[in-house]
Amino acid sequence: MQNTYLGYHFTIEPKELGAEILVAELGEKPFESFIDSDFGIVAYIKKEFWTEDLLDDLFILQSPEFAISYNIEEIEQVNWNEEWEKNFEPIDVDGRCHVRAPFHPKTAAEYDIVIEPKMSFGTGHHETTHMMIQHLLETDVAGKKTLDMGCGTAILAILAEMKGAKPIDAIDIDNWCYLNSIENAERNGCQYITVYEGDAAMLAGKSYDVIIANINRNILLNDMQQYVDCLNPNGILFLSGFYEEDIPAIDASCVGKGLRFVKKHARNNWVSLKYVNS
Repeated sequence: MQNTYLGYHFTIEPKELGAEILVAELGEKPFESFIDSDFGIVAYIKKEFWTEDLLDDLFILQSPEFAISYNIEEIEQVNWNEEWEKNFEPIDVDGRCHVRAPFHPKTAAEYDIVIEPKMSFGTGHHETTHMMIQHLLETDVAGKKTLDMGCGTAILAILAEMKGAKPIDAIDIDNWCYLNSIENAERNGCQYITVYEGDAAMLAGKSYDVIIANINRNILLNDMQQYVDCLNPNGILFLSGFYEEDIPAIDASCVGKGLRFVKKHARNNWVSLKYVNS
């Protein structure tokens, strides 16, 4: 018996931040997967789970900060592998780190990461993930206790382990990300990553040498004190998920809590910053 799916084609403005929030909200419902599109995302759900009020309680659809519209198509059967192959291309970061799907051939990259692309966010395509990979490639994390906060698909935690970091905590508030991070850590043979479902409240009493936080401006500012409280002396904090114009607010928060700015990466107006607890 074939499953009938509904494909919700969302047009989102502004796309990047809106898509991340929308996927997080839709992830609380029976949507199975999400694919990036030129103007937003496509979200798939089995027709049997559709209800007339399915989207009525989505906060982002009521937010004046975003303009979102959608149309729905009915699909008799979804060949997920075909969808992934059409929409997911391998990523090459500085010739050293490749992020690919299981159906892509293995590469000769120094760090070859395999991600099951059940959704296209967190696969390394986004500018912020790309820049955080660059930061990690430039940093000696061997033997350092590391936190990947808002881990998504756990790409950054996996790369950290490949570079010798241990032990590693990977935390995400989204259940889909939690489950997918566990799968991806196992898929890449990781032995030192522990995945948790939750938020910054879980950091109480913990300490880290390296903290990776690729989330968004408001959450970073809200949780910054908790990051600093569990960052060891001379520890490194990598931040991303915000724009060039957000730097003054982020920097003021970090410097005001005793951190020292070290380096910035920028890509298409997105930025990623490195601080040290000195």
